[in-house]
Amino acid sequence: MNARMLHHLIRERREGVVGVAMSDEMLRIENLHVSVEGTSIIKGLSLTIHRGEIHVIMGRNGAGKSTLANVVMGHPAYEITEGTIHFQGQPLEELAVFERARAGMFLSFQYPAVIPGVQVGTFLKKSVASVRDEPPKGRAFRKELNEAMGQLEMDKSFLSRYVNDGFSGGEKKRLEILQMILLQPSLALLDETDSGLDIDALRIVSKGINKIAPEAGCLIITHYQRLLDHVKPHFVHAMIDGAIVKTGGPELALELEDRGYDWLDAAA
Repeated sequence: MNARMLHHLIRERREGVVGVAMSDEMLRIENLHVSVEGTSIIKGLSLTIHRGEIHVIMGRNGAGKSTLANVVMGHPAYEITEGTIHFQGQPLEELAVFERARAGMFLSFQYPAVIPGVQVGTFLKKSVASVRDEPPKGRAFRKELNEAMGQLEMDKSFLSRYVNDGFSGGEKKRLEILQMILLQPSLALLDETDSGLDIDALRIVSKGINKIAPEAGCLIITHYQRLLDHVKPHFVHAMIDGAIVKTGGPELALELEDRGYDWLDAAA
């Protein structure tokens, strides 16, 4: 993707418009093959996500779920050996991670990083400024921030703490979702956002996901069906050995939780 195409994509994100032919298509992955240090991880995966759709990927550890999210976001450790990834109709292979974020992509980490010495309030304001045309105005941003924190039942004392420093697992995940709400992505990739959450934290995090879902495409990676009691997916995909082997509705998640994955091994 050249600089002109990137500028066009970012402008479309800011103006809330996309090309007519791809008006609802957020992500299109075709025959994707990915390797790490010569080891094949993803093996011929195809997936399309449209605006307003929630897709869930479930699978055993090592199936390639987190690899997929990292590849879409542009992690340099992974090598695409075959296939293509398009975001809103534009190829992604030449976009750096920060460029993908500016264009409207967001990745919630399974293990959010600790950033000692950087206050949450400063971090959030600079993050939002980096994806908008101009830095957010003080009063308007405070109102936006307070509303988002209220939705996630977060105390204002969070803002003076250092990013994820001494945070519980639930606090880290809430901060990830707070970032997502403020950044207003067109495509949200959520890598095991529900892991380590108690019932109350799961409910609160789900509220944040549901808030952005109508205007974005969402790809949720999870091991557990319990998140789907709060976030209703349109599609559930079972992933085995680097490929999607079965797709269904919410009922597939219940079946996977009940039966495990052995019955799908023959399809891999």
